[in-house]
Amino acid sequence: MKTIYIDADGCAVKDEVYRVAQRYRWPVVVVANQPLHTPASPLITAVIVRQGPDVADDYIAERAGPGDIVITADIPLAARVLEAEGRALGPKGVEFSEDSIGDALASRAIAQQLRDMGVMTGGPRPMQAADRSRFLGKLDQLVNAVQREFPKG
Repeated sequence: MKTIYIDADGCAVKDEVYRVAQRYRWPVVVVANQPLHTPASPLITAVIVRQGPDVADDYIAERAGPGDIVITADIPLAARVLEAEGRALGPKGVEFSEDSIGDALASRAIAQQLRDMGVMTGGPRPMQAADRSRFLGKLDQLVNAVQREFPKG
């Protein structure tokens, strides 16, 4: 069954995902390593994984596949989702694709190397209203694309 997975620790667009999922009647699996408040809905399942690096990512990557959409800012997780033929969308409305994931991984590695050397690279810019709007539009577009690609199930 087509599912939206949310890499929920630090995800700023959970409410937007819930609204889109409700509109299309898609199940949502919210994965975090601590309890999070989720709306009372038969479509929404909260999964709490144990503490540790990449535990939530591993949970999602082991389950997501064709027809699923994963909401994450984690570039390595997005790469794993793409390998499993799922779709990955960042919280600012940028879809990860086969064409873009290599550059995203390389940029991440360079930034990590600079941080390891003590160079301040700064973080991502704060979430803006335009980011939320772009995210909503792109998630709606992805859900429709997946429904066309996988009309049953």
